[in-house]
Amino acid sequence: MRGQDDGSGSLFSYIDLEDRVPAAHPLRVIRGIVNDVLETLSGEFEAMYSYTGRPSIPPEKLLRALLLQAFYTIRSERQLMEQLDFNLLFRWFVGLGLDDGVWAASTFAKNRDRLLEAEVSAKFLRGVIEHGKVRRLLSRDHFSVDGTLIEAWAGNKSFKRKDSPPESPPDDPGNPEVDFHGENRKNETHQSTTDPESRMYKKSKGTTAKLSYMGHVLMENRNGLVVEPTVTQATGTAERDASVEMARVLPGNRRRTLGGDKNYDTRNHVDTLRKMNITPHVAQNDTNRRSAIDGRTTRHTGYAVSMRKRKRVEEIFGWMKTVGLMRKTRHRGRNRVNWVFTFTAAAYNLIRMRNLAPEV
Repeated sequence: MRGQDDGSGSLFSYIDLEDRVPAAHPLRVIRGIVNDVLETLSGEFEAMYSYTGRPSIPPEKLLRALLLQAFYTIRSERQLMEQLDFNLLFRWFVGLGLDDGVWAASTFAKNRDRLLEAEVSAKFLRGVIEHGKVRRLLSRDHFSVDGTLIEAWAGNKSFKRKDSPPESPPDDPGNPEVDFHGENRKNETHQSTTDPESRMYKKSKGTTAKLSYMGHVLMENRNGLVVEPTVTQATGTAERDASVEMARVLPGNRRRTLGGDKNYDTRNHVDTLRKMNITPHVAQNDTNRRSAIDGRTTRHTGYAVSMRKRKRVEEIFGWMKTVGLMRKTRHRGRNRVNWVFTFTAAAYNLIRMRNLAPEV
């Protein structure tokens, strides 16, 4: 017998959201780890808020929602709230019931400074790395490092001389007429009026220089998980300087290896790593000069292994840019960009657990 095409109009629902999500859904593994990490950060959250006034949106729910934004490439907090309003999977992951209302998108802007000052993203990443299911998958001895450009939230027209006098209001505030052809624009003399901390930079010949930051990650080689990320201003030495600073974070003083591309093959950088009890497994750059890496390093089989493993860093950058919305940042200032970059790195680690789940 043919069924009737009746409209949905039931007043009550007796099905729990937990029953709506399949038992094998990959977000279940991720949600378990996230909840454990957020529980360890409860004391940090308690110190962020006052004991008077109206209750705020729980920071745990805000962070779970931001994770969904990275997982599903949701371009803005406003679109995120629209999804959270009708998407049952999102409601389950964040911790909202069917009858709970969603909050205004401006809540993220109001709480971002509070989360930034408490360095929540770095603490969240550290909690993910130290989680029991994740810690056993990390290498303690072999790492790789690399850097990538992150386009700043500023247009090239905002790159003006630092000592230029105040200008009259433009004819079109949204897209003013600017003629900078023939002008020698350098970071030493020019600065963006939109994001002064960004720098005009291009990483390779033949590419267009853009206002950018540089994001760096330190990856462990066993499963390609991010151990330490950071964001710096874009300079020619930023990658090497950041690799040294990130390597200092590694606990203990045991001998380790650090892989990298040809950009890290300089005498000063190699000597600095060796003084830190780190064997530099960087690619040899002997095109126009003598490489700082000689046969003492390249003769070992571990060097060839590091040369293969280090390329997995590109998988991290590829995911963070195409899925995690880090190709062009939506925030201004290095501290804010660093916060989002670190949180996106934590999201990448959680996504990797989806594939590593059978092993845990």
